[in-house]
Amino acid sequence: MADVLLRPRSGVMGDPGRPGRFGGYGGGYVPESLVAAVREVEEAFREARPDPGFRGTLARLLAAHAGRPTPLTLARRLSAELGINLLLKREDLTHTGSHKINNVLGQALLARRMGRTRLIAETGAGQHGVATATAAALLGLEATVFMGQRDIERQALNVFRMRLLGAEVVPVTTGSRTLKDATSQAMRHWVGATEHSYYCVGSVIGPHPYPWMVRTFQRVIGDEARVQCATELSTGVPEHVVACVGGGSNAAGTFAGFADTSARLVGVEAEGGAGAALGEVGVLHGARSLFLQDGEGQIVEAHSVAAGLDYPGVGPEHAHLRDLGRARYVTVTDDEAISAVVRLARTEGIVAALESAHAVAWVIRAAGAGELAPGASVLLTLSGRGDKDVSTLKELV
Repeated sequence: MADVLLRPRSGVMGDPGRPGRFGGYGGGYVPESLVAAVREVEEAFREARPDPGFRGTLARLLAAHAGRPTPLTLARRLSAELGINLLLKREDLTHTGSHKINNVLGQALLARRMGRTRLIAETGAGQHGVATATAAALLGLEATVFMGQRDIERQALNVFRMRLLGAEVVPVTTGSRTLKDATSQAMRHWVGATEHSYYCVGSVIGPHPYPWMVRTFQRVIGDEARVQCATELSTGVPEHVVACVGGGSNAAGTFAGFADTSARLVGVEAEGGAGAALGEVGVLHGARSLFLQDGEGQIVEAHSVAAGLDYPGVGPEHAHLRDLGRARYVTVTDDEAISAVVRLARTEGIVAALESAHAVAWVIRAAGAGELAPGASVLLTLSGRGDKDVSTLKELV
């Protein structure tokens, strides 16, 4: 695990260089007041990445505090029903309940290395907020989390967890009152607090170096899974690698472990937030990528029953992977995702987060339609557990 940050990568899903470009996407479209702060983050990350002390500390925290490595579980009953071999990468079993802790521990260590005393974060489903509050408590930092008022209402459990951990949760009441607006408010707040605060971005979005840095911290998912698949599969590499996509950090981390293999990469978006599948080129939150827009180029509000997928765009590296044809992006409806939660729960005894259930739903649909060959091996990253969604599910199931 300590070698993940050091391992050299070239070609697809490598270092985007100083401009932070993934093909025609990425870059750093920030106000002048944030240019120096963003550059300082990049310089700090480039210095920390090869440092054995930094890598060793992160590896120890991922093992002792987050619970890595996470297991690879064969979904036996569901596989039998679908006629495939479905392997679940169990990020739901990490401390705090999702993949978010992988990235946050890395960024929190970087913030402390930079002499910052407070973490700023945005959150939708609340999992990134909980991970940020957890890392802050562990490392003796303050934490301020911006969260849309609508998400606060539907993710009350995670709001309580953040506050219990000592974080300040700031309601955002503008716009759609969801993740997009929480991100905008967090970035605005950072403008006046760069000297003592570090903005801990939760996904592969935002200005360079965040999309690259977050993917680098999350690639532990894909690298672990690739080693685990070598012992689980005769081919060593699954035929399909599947993950849900909002901004896209769990998918980027998973794909990074398999980008140089024959595996077919599939990102599954919410039908109402399909930036990669239906978006157009634009700029939002500091990066050029694909976003849902109206005829005048204004950002359109996204919708998803899963708060973590309620984002109107996708990270710039996903846009690049789509253009290259290296990854395919598909959509799933709210009803399909809810049905997938129930089916996975009743066949495997696993209650998945609504975000992760989108990936499960696509696999169920694709297998039923004959899109997956009989006996095909499918690796699916189960990015989080569904405890946070129980209130929503009680009303819909």
